[in-house]
Amino acid sequence: MKTQQPPHFLLSLVLAILIFRLQPVPTVGYPDPTTTTDANDFIRTSCGTTLYPDLCYTSLSRYANAIQQNPAQLAKVAIAVSLAKAKHLASFMSNVSRHADYGTDPRTASALHDCFSNFGDAVDEIRGSLKQMRQVGAAGADSFRFQMGNVQTWMSAALTDEDTCTDGFEDVRDGEVKTEVCHRVAKAKKFTSNALALVNSYAADGIP
Repeated sequence: MKTQQPPHFLLSLVLAILIFRLQPVPTVGYPDPTTTTDANDFIRTSCGTTLYPDLCYTSLSRYANAIQQNPAQLAKVAIAVSLAKAKHLASFMSNVSRHADYGTDPRTASALHDCFSNFGDAVDEIRGSLKQMRQVGAAGADSFRFQMGNVQTWMSAALTDEDTCTDGFEDVRDGEVKTEVCHRVAKAKKFTSNALALVNSYAADGIP
């Protein structure tokens, strides 16, 4: 025999269903297409100040939701991307130096060792730049200039270290190792160059 539910239970159930249906559907987790488009336009325009605008845009547009239209955030993301590339390349050269066959040319081994050392320095400098960027603007205009000066100096030093890496291969005979390393270094340098350009733009325009 069925047990009849009391009227107040049925009334509560009907009210609960009505309230649920009237509640707005949450939109958290679904970015506004207009906002994303504006962010992409901002990134594309900002990348126009770099030496490699197409690479700049393709590498940064995937972070449009995080960047929005914030030049400080754009510079931070660009530095973070260049750091990831530099770390990856340092790891690659470490592996190559352990396993490559240098034949009778010790200059290849020496160039690889120097290149790995230079990229180690570049990684430290880019990491320091990113850390400094996270503290920028916390204490007024004078602090901003000082902090951005540090970021610019370290990013410039990182780019110089990356340049020095390939300089060591000038006297190395052509071969698979030299070609691969120089190709990868040239691409990593583009990311660092782009990041430095965006840092310089922010340093010039972002004084609080």
